[in-house]
Amino acid sequence: MSTRISSLIVLAFSLAACGEQRTDHATLAKIEAEQRQARDDSGNIVCAERGSADFARTCTVDRSETDAGLVLTVRHPDGAFHRLLVTKDGRGVIAADGAETAVVTIIANGEIEVALGGDRYRLPATVKSKAAAAS
Repeated sequence: MSTRISSLIVLAFSLAACGEQRTDHATLAKIEAEQRQARDDSGNIVCAERGSADFARTCTVDRSETDAGLVLTVRHPDGAFHRLLVTKDGRGVIAADGAETAVVTIIANGEIEVALGGDRYRLPATVKSKAAAAS
């Protein structure tokens, strides 16, 4: 008799385990956020080399602080690079050297695209409102 009851209990637990499984959206979102953070912390940024329409996370960024502001040296896998200056005077991101002008476009909340010499880079950014920039 006890064998029959324990068999029924095992059967009940087995059937319960086979029931519909639900997605834990909070856990899934947390894991995706951790993966994004790990990717962002890898040091690589999204870029498109001259003439390419496709972006890939293949460029690296070296950071150095100067009196003029933060200098970002963005390097392509083939060794080509551009130096960008994040200014302290509110102008934003400009070419740190050279004759070419950096063109900055806001593409999403907290992200900008910098075009320089045919290359394009997507960088995290804090975009100031006009009122904040004026003060």
